[in-house]
Amino acid sequence: MTAPVTGRAAGPETGPRQAAGRAKVWFVGAGPGAADLLTLRAARVIGEADVVIWAASLVHPDVLQHARPGAQVVDSAQLPLEGVSPLYQRARDDGLVVARIHSGDPALWGAVQEQRDLCDELGLRHETIPGVSAYAAVAALADRELTVPEVAQSVVLTRLGGGKTPMPPGEEISDLARHGTTMAVFLSAARSGQLQAELLDGGYPPGTPVIVAYRATWPDELVVECTVGTLAETARARKLWKHTLFLVGPALGAHGTRSRLYHPGHFHGFRRADPDARTALREARP
Repeated sequence: MTAPVTGRAAGPETGPRQAAGRAKVWFVGAGPGAADLLTLRAARVIGEADVVIWAASLVHPDVLQHARPGAQVVDSAQLPLEGVSPLYQRARDDGLVVARIHSGDPALWGAVQEQRDLCDELGLRHETIPGVSAYAAVAALADRELTVPEVAQSVVLTRLGGGKTPMPPGEEISDLARHGTTMAVFLSAARSGQLQAELLDGGYPPGTPVIVAYRATWPDELVVECTVGTLAETARARKLWKHTLFLVGPALGAHGTRSRLYHPGHFHGFRRADPDARTALREARP
């Protein structure tokens, strides 16, 4: 376990040992866009950092409102990993705290692992703060639940193959679509025709509900509903080719189902079941 962030020291450092002990990189999940969707921990860490690294192409600028006056703010949109490395080296040598802001959640397509490896090579402490992923934000905006009893109990997070990053065997959209459950498809709007074809090839009926979301929670967000059969037409008509997420699956159109968690016939450590409701619930099971 790494120590919690201490923020800026109360007084000047007294030597290299104190500086080295303070040095740290925080990988911060910025969420889908809106600055008030940061976690409390993320906002605190950004506010205490000496250096804030963000990508203007992916992160909403309002997130920088949490940075303190005097912090060095670096736009990494045009920097490769080698361009960020000197900042981490200086953090190690000068005892600085770095907040490296990533869009969404760092666990998904964040290119964070290679930065963790770099920090390990430098002997620089690091820690990750999760963020609200776009798929969760879009579900909230659309007022939908992705797991619906007796309809879908799994969510597949994936992207279309054939782009800059090859897909491992068995992870093509047409393979994953055979599950028929809810799917969140990232980074695929530029080839919406291919995405539609693979979803159909995988077994989704043409009438399967789809939610298309562009820049969710940003001021210019767009959220529209369509079907698998009209997915490509919907994306092309609105000229969506980046910053777009597709939610796909029957759960998006489900109504009239009920979770057994709050059924009077269900019991757990904090609630007893009603006997008659318990009997009815057992008889209703297939």
